[in-house]
Amino acid sequence: MKPFGKPAIDIPAQLELLKHRGLIIQDEDRARCFLEAVSFFRLTPYMRPFQQTDDADHRFKPSTRLHALTRLYDFDRRLRLLVMDAIERIEVAARAVISNHMGPKYGAHWYLQPRNFQRDYRHQALLDSIRAKQEKALQDYQRECSRIDASLASEDRKSQLKSLRAKESYARHYALTYNDPDLMPGWAAMEEITLGELSHLFKGLARDADKKAIARRLNLPGPLLQSWLHTLTTIRNICAHHARLWNRELGIRPELPKTVNFPWPQHLQKPGQHARLFTVLCILNLLMRQVSPHTSWDRRLRELLSEFTEINLPAMGFPLDWQNDPFWQAPG
Repeated sequence: MKPFGKPAIDIPAQLELLKHRGLIIQDEDRARCFLEAVSFFRLTPYMRPFQQTDDADHRFKPSTRLHALTRLYDFDRRLRLLVMDAIERIEVAARAVISNHMGPKYGAHWYLQPRNFQRDYRHQALLDSIRAKQEKALQDYQRECSRIDASLASEDRKSQLKSLRAKESYARHYALTYNDPDLMPGWAAMEEITLGELSHLFKGLARDADKKAIARRLNLPGPLLQSWLHTLTTIRNICAHHARLWNRELGIRPELPKTVNFPWPQHLQKPGQHARLFTVLCILNLLMRQVSPHTSWDRRLRELLSEFTEINLPAMGFPLDWQNDPFWQAPG
């Protein structure tokens, strides 16, 4: 351990530091604009592939240009957007399949019943989370009503505005309309919780038969859906914080199918670590075909990779012949 002694430096000093480390900057005005929009700290992980290995001064490899870094950054940004688009659709579908199975089988407020969950599931934390969201929705409504009351509108107009505000979210509507049970029904609650909470909820369901029935709606085995929801939660959080994605090693490694009775890439049927992003992209591609059969997501991924041909695909876990695999050639 030692005291921190690095100074904060302005953008001209940042440019000088990059040049001192050997980075070629051809247009300093554009470079300055880029560092105004993307901080030096955020750009640092994108520098590493271009820096000399084990160099304490972080010097760049000969002939490295700033343009190469900004290209890599732009690729990663667009990759995150593409991944988030898929996760959004899959997340919405996961909420739906859980709600559509559990509601009709166990009732509108099925999630209130502890017997529907395993003993070690943090059931009270789920209820507290939903209650907090419902109470916040009510508090927001009450603040809006106070502003409406303070306005110069007529009483009829104030009443109309309050009625409109009450309908802006179901959480508000339920809290203002019903008192038993005190929390909203399952189909609304499933839309309020986070993807992480949804993943834990699915894992915590008491009956394997329910997990299997829910996963079957996505043509998956139950254990795979459980694992993949966990992995996608992690990936979503990376994307939501605009963090580096392209060559990241997976901290939460998804379970892979032991036997294959659905389209699946040949590369992932072979032994290996499979700890890079390629595995996640395969999962997203498979699930997108389930939830959006006419999807063009795989085509958009191929187009992105074709536009950035300099990207190191093996660093993402791609096999050399990945495009020849029938899994990626299915019509999209």
